[in-house]
Amino acid sequence: MAVYYNDADPAACAWLRELIAAGLLPDGDVDERSILDVEPADLRGFAQCHFFAGIGGWPYALRLAGVAESLPVWTGSPPCQPFSQAGQRKGQDDDRHLAPAFLRLVAACRPELVFGEQVASAAVLGPVGRKSRAAVEGPTGWAWFDALAADLEAASYAVAAAGIGAPHIRQRLFFGAVAL
Repeated sequence: MAVYYNDADPAACAWLRELIAAGLLPDGDVDERSILDVEPADLRGFAQCHFFAGIGGWPYALRLAGVAESLPVWTGSPPCQPFSQAGQRKGQDDDRHLAPAFLRLVAACRPELVFGEQVASAAVLGPVGRKSRAAVEGPTGWAWFDALAADLEAASYAVAAAGIGAPHIRQRLFFGAVAL
């Protein structure tokens, strides 16, 4: 089964194709459309889907870890510019904040496992842009992560390590979720 790669950067997509051709990444289809244009029906037949695929870090890591290409794993590392210390720091109010588009596809397609990451400064940016998310903003400054975790949990995914039996709770900007 082929792997789906999505990135709106043509240069990154060209590099993905080179890595696939060289056998360094699993064989797959590279889609250069914006994630905003991807529909759940476009993803039928793919077990693994890598959004904001860049140069293939997630699929390469999965391959090194011995994860079978048939295991339904989705990854997404949304653009960091909305949260980067070097940018305007608009957070969720930035048009480049594309995590909601990723989560829309996750909720619709229900992959078994979801992994992703975001820059560390995303942990301290707020407020959450949408009024419906105002309740998740708290004194800890984890507005972005709280909104992400709330969206994944609303789609029936366990986000916290303790949610799948780990004896600890660790908040990181790398995230993983398991379909319930």
